[in-house]
Amino acid sequence: MAEIVYPPVITLAKAAFAGIRVKVDEVGGEHIPRTGGAVLASNHVSYLDFLFCGLAAQPSKRLVRFMAKESVFRHKISGPLMRGMKHIPVDRAAGAGAFATAVKALRDGEVVGVFPEATVSRSFLLKDFKFGAARMAAEAGVPLVPMIVWGTQRYWSKENPRDLTRRNNPVLLRVGEPLNPTTSDDPAEVTAEMRSRMAVLLEEAIESDPYRPTGPDDKWWLPASKGGTAPTPEDAAVLEKAEVEERIKQARAQARVVAEARVKARAKAKAKAAAKKKA
Repeated sequence: MAEIVYPPVITLAKAAFAGIRVKVDEVGGEHIPRTGGAVLASNHVSYLDFLFCGLAAQPSKRLVRFMAKESVFRHKISGPLMRGMKHIPVDRAAGAGAFATAVKALRDGEVVGVFPEATVSRSFLLKDFKFGAARMAAEAGVPLVPMIVWGTQRYWSKENPRDLTRRNNPVLLRVGEPLNPTTSDDPAEVTAEMRSRMAVLLEEAIESDPYRPTGPDDKWWLPASKGGTAPTPEDAAVLEKAEVEERIKQARAQARVVAEARVKARAKAKAKAAAKKKA
């Protein structure tokens, strides 16, 4: 089937990047296979990562179908674009459906993009990984390609200044050699090996980054271990735990509101029926 939406979006994105003089430094794109399915697993430091991770597949002339949270597909602007580019929605309450969809796409020869950390890293270092990427690659019998994106956090990351028009910002993409997991391999071991390779790629990207802080207030994008003011992984984990607890609290509160509204509606309908019966 012809691609109607994806190519124009890529062209538009490249034009936007050129307009603000984004400096993309890509190494290793040849590791993404030119044909057949593959899982492209990336770290996650920014809300814009998928835009740049897809560029890593350009040397192989591939389009990446990213797995993204289902709410993005419900948005009036991003939703039609995400569906048009055949990205894969993930409902965290029913992940099995997204997994099956991704495996089918892989078997059909697609490149599926995954962020094993699931959420953006506040520390800009690697968080714990979910096992889904390893399991999908093994189930579909396709390569698992590790990659790193760096520098995108300076555009838009969690709890930090958003600067979508930042000019002359270096974005580094590092793609590593693929793993070839099988269904007989332990997903935890495969994931650990992938994470280890990505840690090496991340260190290389950070060390190769030509951007330097302009002053004490411009170190927020740099990991604490590198002299920056980003939270340490331990502090970031505490913040994330609090965020999850707050999200659960809000969800429960919303569920109570909905339940109470339903009870009131039923009571109102019952009273109305009773009044009509008396009349």
